[in-house]
Amino acid sequence: MSDGPFHAYLAKVAAGDLEPDPIQKLAAHKLQSLHLALAGYRPSMGETGWLGRFGFGAKAGAELAWRPGDAVGDERRQGLYIYGGVGCGKSMLMDMFFADAPLPAKRRVHFHAFMRDIHKSIHAWRSAAHRAKADPIPRLAREIAEDAWLLCLDELEVNDIADALIVGRLFEALMEDGVVVVVTSNRPPGDLYQYGLQRERFLPFIDLIERRLDVLHLDVRHDYRRGRDQGLAVYHTPPGPAAEAALDAAFVALAGDSAVETARIEVTGHELVIGRTARGVARCRFTDLCDAALGPADYLALAERFHTLILSDIPRLSPDDRNQARRFVTLIDALYEAKTLLICSAAAPPDGLFPTGDGAFEFKRTASRLMEMQSSEWGRHP
Repeated sequence: MSDGPFHAYLAKVAAGDLEPDPIQKLAAHKLQSLHLALAGYRPSMGETGWLGRFGFGAKAGAELAWRPGDAVGDERRQGLYIYGGVGCGKSMLMDMFFADAPLPAKRRVHFHAFMRDIHKSIHAWRSAAHRAKADPIPRLAREIAEDAWLLCLDELEVNDIADALIVGRLFEALMEDGVVVVVTSNRPPGDLYQYGLQRERFLPFIDLIERRLDVLHLDVRHDYRRGRDQGLAVYHTPPGPAAEAALDAAFVALAGDSAVETARIEVTGHELVIGRTARGVARCRFTDLCDAALGPADYLALAERFHTLILSDIPRLSPDDRNQARRFVTLIDALYEAKTLLICSAAAPPDGLFPTGDGAFEFKRTASRLMEMQSSEWGRHP
């Protein structure tokens, strides 16, 4: 068995790669407990109860069952929900846990990408005439469970009513099929989809999280991403002729002599058109991507297709620009997850793009990520 996330965390602290932090250490310890409990774990879809799904039988399973939090009724915890502010180390700790998880079938994915795949699968299921009225959720959950006994979901944030109406039933079915779940989020469970439409239909999902997952607040006050060396000149402010010239020069430098062409990317149900691309570089304006009615699937497809996005004229945002701000947050999440290099011009530094008002809380994570993405270490190689 591999040493696990706790030992990986201690090694990074000893090497000076991480600053010692007692809250991060606690989270690493909880993840280590789950790591040890997963040794020999084999889900048996259809059996009753989580303990019966351990490969050592019910008696041995009872000795191995992971229970860092209090049990609720006869239910035992089936994973971990870690929440905290931007830059507190949630994703880093999840990655340490996932890398050494002693399971042959596991998946680590950003929540937006996960839900994009779910919607595609539901669309494909319902497109068959004889299935139009059938419920796809049980079958879909079974397919996920067969491929991933451990599901690690990063940055769970529900803003879309379509996601809100699906996610609760899907997670309940996944847990019934024995999937162990580790989730990170900026929000405590009770604050998810806080002002969403038909939120009452989302409340059972919150109850499921609080009953079946061990909930840990990673209450780290320091944003560790802020301390990284700021390297390449990739963030130009304010917009204007000088910034535009710098962005054009970056496009030429990265694209070289490659022909400039229009890219057409197939996304579920429609086509995403990017007018100026070359050699893995896309050149766009903020209005192209955030004024248009685009969603997570579009931004994920863009991030997967291009190693660099050159984006001009990011404005200051306010609650009146709610739709554009929400799309921009989703765009940055997709670029961040894919390690896409962002070169941009903006009306203010990241912290000043959406300083106050409804939506400013969600934007703090985006500002932090925009800071990190300016590091000289950032980006995929062409």
